[in-house]
Amino acid sequence: MKCCLKNCGKDIDIQTESRIEVKTVLPSRFSGENFRVSWNEDGEAKFHSDCWQHLLQMRTTVNRKVGGERSQSNSVDFITKQEKVLIREAKKTGEYFDSVEQIKHEASRVAGMLKSAKHCVAFTGAGISTAAGIGDYRGKSGKWTEMDHSQVTDKIEQIFDIQGPTPSKRHCPEKESSDKGSDGSHEEEKTNDTEGVDYEDLRPTFTHEALCFLIDMKLMKHVISQNGDGLHGLSGISQENLSELHGNVFHEKCEKCGHRYERSFYVMDDDSSQYFEDLEDFGKSEVKKPRHAKQCETCGLSHRTGRKCEQKGCKGFLIDTIINFRDNLEEEILSRAYSQAYECDLMICLGSTLTVTPANELVEVIKKPYCLVICNRQKTDYDEDCLRKSPGNDESVGSRVYGDCDIFMREVLRNIVGEEKLKSWEKERQTRMINYDKHRQQTN
Repeated sequence: MKCCLKNCGKDIDIQTESRIEVKTVLPSRFSGENFRVSWNEDGEAKFHSDCWQHLLQMRTTVNRKVGGERSQSNSVDFITKQEKVLIREAKKTGEYFDSVEQIKHEASRVAGMLKSAKHCVAFTGAGISTAAGIGDYRGKSGKWTEMDHSQVTDKIEQIFDIQGPTPSKRHCPEKESSDKGSDGSHEEEKTNDTEGVDYEDLRPTFTHEALCFLIDMKLMKHVISQNGDGLHGLSGISQENLSELHGNVFHEKCEKCGHRYERSFYVMDDDSSQYFEDLEDFGKSEVKKPRHAKQCETCGLSHRTGRKCEQKGCKGFLIDTIINFRDNLEEEILSRAYSQAYECDLMICLGSTLTVTPANELVEVIKKPYCLVICNRQKTDYDEDCLRKSPGNDESVGSRVYGDCDIFMREVLRNIVGEEKLKSWEKERQTRMINYDKHRQQTN
């Protein structure tokens, strides 16, 4: 792995050096001959953390002219106007990675916090499920990031066509999948846009299993999740120990009597929602409106699944539990999450940028001294809170880790149970996978 800053070009030692990975929007015709960054064909680039900071400083440097000619004293640091635009877009996508040594150090500290905590709660986002095959939202190739990029593509094309050098044709490779961390409120689709993986085929990641393991060990009390993929429950965490704020694509409930059902299949009716979405966007739809479809007054889509309640004498319509944009969170689930947060003396946030309200507000109500741990690839508004120091102590009360949740949680468990027991537990994953398959086949 080499640093993409041309002035550097050295290998990045992931064991001892931190790094940042970004992705920009390259024009359809592009030549990077006069640029300071060796942008990959897909617009991605990796840097030493110091090199990235140096690049950002160069971007803001004013290139003065002397006697009508550009000064040559800073020619090495000169960045074209076009590349400054690319760097600006890349900055929005930054994914940060601590060195392996730093992650191990922080994992050891967090393991100690877990052992001494009285009421530890996990808060999880989309980043813990990317390793299972689900795309995230705010990673460098996340769903919302790609949408943002599509909105500036025309502008960048114009800048390069009018002002840029004569470019050469760029060949774009097939888009690769992402495995980074972030979060978002859910407007779920049956399959992930990048991978095309059915929800029924998804299985828990190491992080999902680690959280279940910690609950079984009584070191963790509860998991609050923004994810609707059903992987926490599949890993073995009971509904009593789980608050799924944004719903679950395998759960439906009766809109009449409220009875809930856990299914082995994806319960949502995407056609009904597509019908109402098309009407809002285009005034018509090629989708034939299903007879059971009913437009939701808050989100504008349809929550009805097409099935009816099986409770005696009810026959009410079943609806999915997913919280779409503008929907209100279920009061009972939100209240349970708040109750857990108020009791929490250690909150471990994994794979979330903590930007979606009201879910992120739960982070703000934990007990003093506000012991907060965040592991995520993107920066959050709560990073400084992790670094608070108690009086007379040079070490922070919490911990901020930049990197993959699976790598971090593996180190945490290793510090808690030891290498031998960890390896034994990991070998049992094959058996757990068989049980996951059975659960998906048998739940009704």
